[in-house]
Amino acid sequence: MKSIYADNSSTSFPKAPTVAQAMYDYISYNGASVHRSSNEDAYQVERLLLETRQQLQQLLGGPSPKYVIFTPNVTTSLNMVLQGLFSAGDHLLISSLEHNAVMRPLHQLSMKGVSYSTIPSTPQGEMITSTLESLLLPTTKAILVTHVSNVCGTIQPIAEIGAFCKEHNLLCIVDAAQSAGILPIHMKDMNIDILCFTGHKGLLGPQGVGGFLLTKDVAHQIHPLLTGGTGSFSHTIEIPTTFPDRFEPGTPNIPGILGLHASLSYLNTVGIDSIYQHELSLTKQFICGLQELPKYTIHGMPNIHNRTAVISISPNHCDPAELAHNLEETYHIITRVGLHCAPTAHQVLGTYPRGTVRFSFGYHNTADEVDTILNSLDLLQTTQLL
Repeated sequence: MKSIYADNSSTSFPKAPTVAQAMYDYISYNGASVHRSSNEDAYQVERLLLETRQQLQQLLGGPSPKYVIFTPNVTTSLNMVLQGLFSAGDHLLISSLEHNAVMRPLHQLSMKGVSYSTIPSTPQGEMITSTLESLLLPTTKAILVTHVSNVCGTIQPIAEIGAFCKEHNLLCIVDAAQSAGILPIHMKDMNIDILCFTGHKGLLGPQGVGGFLLTKDVAHQIHPLLTGGTGSFSHTIEIPTTFPDRFEPGTPNIPGILGLHASLSYLNTVGIDSIYQHELSLTKQFICGLQELPKYTIHGMPNIHNRTAVISISPNHCDPAELAHNLEETYHIITRVGLHCAPTAHQVLGTYPRGTVRFSFGYHNTADEVDTILNSLDLLQTTQLL
């Protein structure tokens, strides 16, 4: 029996159809490094890396390709930004739905004198922006917000937050792990100073490649967390002052970046709005079906308003882990269960410490698969009530 993959919030699957071939071709027929060789193969790879920066800059409305920084993942990006930008005495505001990719670095920084305040949210995960003014301190330097909750799919008002930051001379930092490639983003129009992303979720690329985009002004404010050889300015032990070199020491994940290049080309052809509308259609179908199953509670927004295709549910008749296990074992439906590395989000939703069963649909899922999932949930509900 074929599995139904409903865990795209963890990582998209399948990847864009061109990704595997692009990575295979590089490993099989080129293999050159970048910045460290003077041959045509290396120059060809360098051109593709530059094109990938240009693709990201255009997709996300960044200021310049040279301010597109590659990292292994969004967690590394967030660490580089947080630990390179904030020091003792600084204060920032964060949402109440942040992933541990933000919370754990902040916890470390709090032991070094950095403080933060949490912006309250509704039980559905919508930020209460009317509280922003009251939370500001003279030492507030930035607002950091996840664009979309990885637990319940609620979308935060990034443009409104960016405008607030601009008005109050604050940096606007966005974790776009769950939104890049899914929602329209334009850094300049939204007044975003730093945007952190990963390649393996909505961008439909491989694992092991992510990054961040930043404005020219803030680029010079961040102290590099990692340093080393860049293949440039090799005559000196000083850290390069040019970009992206300043934040990219060591050999990059070239196969991953070339896979991302292929997935971005695919997204440009298909269109992210087309993919998002397909995912919303499946979400509407799923939520409407769940409302007919009384033993399941939906968390987050009760309809498709202000949400993505990430839906968390709680079973009222069994433990979430038991439900997830039975879905996979009996019906070959793959979900993710637990706290999803976001305990504070679960506290807001009222699902801590049990967690939830999370379904997240992607461009490959079909209406028939959603019907199968709903029928399976109905059967499990009935079976476990006997």
